[in-house]
Amino acid sequence: MDIRLDEVNRRIIHALMQDARDTSAPMIADEVGVSPATIRNRIRQLEDANVIRGYHANVDFERADGRLTNLYVCNAPVEDRERLAQQVRVIPGVVNVRELMTGRRNLHVLAVGEDTGDLRHIAREIAKLGIDIEDEDLVQSEHFQPYRPFGPDDDEPTALSEFISLSGGAEVLEVTVPADAPIAGLTLEEASRREVLEDELLVVAIERDDTVITPRGGTEIRPDDLLTILSRGGVTDETLEAFEA
Repeated sequence: MDIRLDEVNRRIIHALMQDARDTSAPMIADEVGVSPATIRNRIRQLEDANVIRGYHANVDFERADGRLTNLYVCNAPVEDRERLAQQVRVIPGVVNVRELMTGRRNLHVLAVGEDTGDLRHIAREIAKLGIDIEDEDLVQSEHFQPYRPFGPDDDEPTALSEFISLSGGAEVLEVTVPADAPIAGLTLEEASRREVLEDELLVVAIERDDTVITPRGGTEIRPDDLLTILSRGGVTDETLEAFEA
């Protein structure tokens, strides 16, 4: 079944990619300007056409049960790649299989185990199928976001909008502060005292309502502020936590 992705369909996909659990047909309908019945019908059509192929929870298995998530980068014969991908899926512990259109490293297998012994067993099961494991690594985290060209024209940018590396390992970044970011509503002094803001970070400028503010200890960080930040030790996941929703 072929389906045309018009503006309504694109906005539906964008909304579901953003939050499939809490996004309802009436919410999307209100944003797009059509009836909830139209949205429900369009979602059903997108599902029937396999444009929307499912809704999946993004699970942190380490936090859930102390388990390890491992990515196996594999080589499979091109002519057998699809068949082998289906066979790998049934191995206990495998949660995702991705086929790539390339001759090497063309099968990526994501698996979860209680310990390294489990992961070695999964590797042996993959190898039994005649698949060569070229590389493997423990996965620390995954980050997802909706495809912005499918969103509204005024779709908010991601928090991190500019990134510059300097000599000596320092980095400069620009971030837009969401309303529910940990730093929103705090002064820089409060953020530092509560350890919301890392010691290695220095807020060097704040752009607010077309005005550039020189930050002081008593300067309050507000939602939608555009901050220019110097990170002396480089940007890490922990660096950005203060500025993320």
